[in-house]
Amino acid sequence: MTFDLASLGWDASLAAAYPERGGDHQPGRVIRADRGVSTVLTAEGTVRASLAGALLLAAARDAVNLPCAGDWVVIRTWPDQRITIEAVLPRRTAVIRRTSDKDASGQVLAANIDAAMVVEPLHPAPDVGRIERLLALAWESGAQPLVVLTKCDLVADPAAVAAQLRQAAPGVEVLPVSAQRGHGLARLRSLLAAGRTLALLGPSGAGKSTLVNALAGATVMTTQGVRGVDGKGRHTTTHRELILIPGGGAVIDTPGVRAVGLLDAAAGLEQAFADVAALVAACRFADCGHRGEPGCAVQAALDSGELGARRWENWQKLQREVAYETRRRDARLAAEERQRWRRLRQQRGRRTAGR
Repeated sequence: MTFDLASLGWDASLAAAYPERGGDHQPGRVIRADRGVSTVLTAEGTVRASLAGALLLAAARDAVNLPCAGDWVVIRTWPDQRITIEAVLPRRTAVIRRTSDKDASGQVLAANIDAAMVVEPLHPAPDVGRIERLLALAWESGAQPLVVLTKCDLVADPAAVAAQLRQAAPGVEVLPVSAQRGHGLARLRSLLAAGRTLALLGPSGAGKSTLVNALAGATVMTTQGVRGVDGKGRHTTTHRELILIPGGGAVIDTPGVRAVGLLDAAAGLEQAFADVAALVAACRFADCGHRGEPGCAVQAALDSGELGARRWENWQKLQREVAYETRRRDARLAAEERQRWRRLRQQRGRRTAGR
């Protein structure tokens, strides 16, 4: 079986980044990444590949170097028929969240995507703070953000709710969708041209897997309902997977996330809160603390109702979080650099002593 990689986004720029290493090497795209082994789609079909030594070393330094769904990789077939991933090609875009580890490291949720869809259910009531947080992640990825409001058939006036939520998503399309009734699916399908990839980000029970099935026109993902007690979703998708869509394009479904930590997301946060950033820039003093100083544009907007108190407080909270994680990451990198120089000095000392 042969497969046209161009339908998945392989193009001249990727070909230019692909190192020619001989006939036992070929490019492919990661469909699914498990612990130490990935499923890779190549021009010759689907294979399972383990990680080469150089890639394991790179991942030990930073887990962001591990292959993930959506990555373009170089695989090698050995004489004994073992298959290894030798390298991950440079990512055009990547959704990276902070892990719960103490070392302020990152985890790549999806790579080389064209659009990052923040999926939020209209029933139960949407969580505006979560939408804002995921939008910061989406903007930071470099992909086109989009807010998809699922289960719009369960509320009386989805258009009115969408209009309210647009205030929390400046510059982003907000689209009410019902996978059951097909409402809004035509717009999503228009984003799924051949060679394009969409990623779904959202909590469990938001209807991400149901949405993937609707776009694919078949049951390709298992679905479950929300818990009746509290309306929260059950984890259905437990891994990140790239799903091919008939007619062109692909979707990366991600496990439901209840908490998404931001890591090095200052630029994404500024874009997600572009309205707040503009007000901060309009203050008379560059070091304005926004606590009653003369000429404070933020305070004036809060007083007039132009800026809601909830959005302002969430922006401040996320700003503090990003600043804290940046300090932690910088401290980790500095410690690693000191450790590297310490090892080099020890190696020089041993060589000198052996002479």
